[in-house]
Formats: sequence, C-alpha cells, structure tokens
Amino acid sequence: MAVYTVHEPAPRKGSPSVNPEDAVFVRDGFYFWAFVLGPLWLLWRRLWLVLLLYLVIWAALEAAFWYARIGTLGQTTAGLVLALLLGLEASTLWRWTLDRRGWTQRAVVVGEDLEAAERRFFAARAEPAAGVPATKPSGYTSYGPKSSSEVIGLFPEPGGKS
Repeated sequence: MAVYTVHEPAPRKGSPSVNPEDAVFVRDGFYFWAFVLGPLWLLWRRLWLVLLLYLVIWAALEAAFWYARIGTLGQTTAGLVLALLLGLEASTLWRWTLDRRGWTQRAVVVGEDLEAAERRFFAARAEPAAGVPATKPSGYTSYGPKSSSEVIGLFPEPGGKS
C-alpha cells in the first residue's frame, strides 16, 4: 500500500473554496525517474529552487574533484550517490516546494495506487464528519484503512482485561 499526502492551493481571489481537481497527491517513497533523470524530473515538476541547488551541488562536486584530481571512479560514485539521494528525497523536496508556494497539506491517504487513494480521499471528503462542513475540510486529516480496533500492536483491547 502506498501512502500519499494531499496538497491543495490557496483559494483564488473571489472564490470561497478550492477546486478539488487542483489537489496534488504526492506519493511517499523512492522516485525512480528522479534517480535516473534528476534534472529533467525536477524541470517536469517545476521545482526550480531545488534544481538550482542540485546544479550548484553538482558543480561544486565537479570543481572539488577536478581540484583534487580524483579519477572517474570517484566522480561516478559521487554522481550515483547524489542521484540516489535525489531519488530518495524527491517526495520531501516536492512537498517542501508546494509548502513554499502556499499550498496546504490537507490529508494523508493510503491506497493501492494513485487512483485508489484519490477515490478514498474524495469519498471521505464528500461524506462530512459530524459537525464538519463538506465544503471546508478542517485542517489535516488522515484517511487510511479502517480497523476493527483502535489498538495497534500487541497491546490489550481497550476496556478489556489485562
């Protein structure tokens, strides 16, 4: 099961709420294409500041390797480590950029894939909780699989004998 965070932009001027189609679902985990094609992935996602930082770090590494006369094996290893770091932290960098742009993280959704996560989020949003209006979700919400118990792990059932 994949975990997604749901981000929504600030409402436009003259609009009381956000268009649900503007929501962005960011999967938590490793991004293969960010690992393989880092700068292109950053351009595709419009992460301009992250791209600039990536290029500055890459150029600083290249200059340090040239100055220290480190061979191609060291340069290749450092490049792979930098690419691996980008692949591992791509979702965090994407969330950071959305936060900088004024987007709000509305929920955490668990689903088999993006489509299932979207269905779960919008179905829960359509059914308002008691006392919460459907048009304005209140803050941060988590939509995950329903469990038969509220206790997780090896702890006894609430209200049961210990």
